[in-house]
Amino acid sequence: MKNEQGRLVLNHSTHIPGLIALLEKLVKVEGIQTITPGVIGSVRAHSPKFKLKISVPIRGGFKAIARQGKTVQEVFILTTLAQEQLENAIAQLLK
Repeated sequence: MKNEQGRLVLNHSTHIPGLIALLEKLVKVEGIQTITPGVIGSVRAHSPKFKLKISVPIRGGFKAIARQGKTVQEVFILTTLAQEQLENAIAQLLK
């Protein structure tokens, strides 16, 4: 029997606060296979609210950027969903 739920890969020790909780919900969305949080970094601009935005298509899915405060983190999402469907799923979870 195939497990329909996607997989959340936790290979870094640090994550933006709130990111993992959101990704654990996102990974349950049908059509999402694997979510891998990537490199964490700093930016000059301040983002007061937590955001997760699709940035560019990658092979098999999309790269997203998570932002909170002055911290930014890449998130790789392997999915069969179209960009608009994925953005809608994220928007629902961020409400």
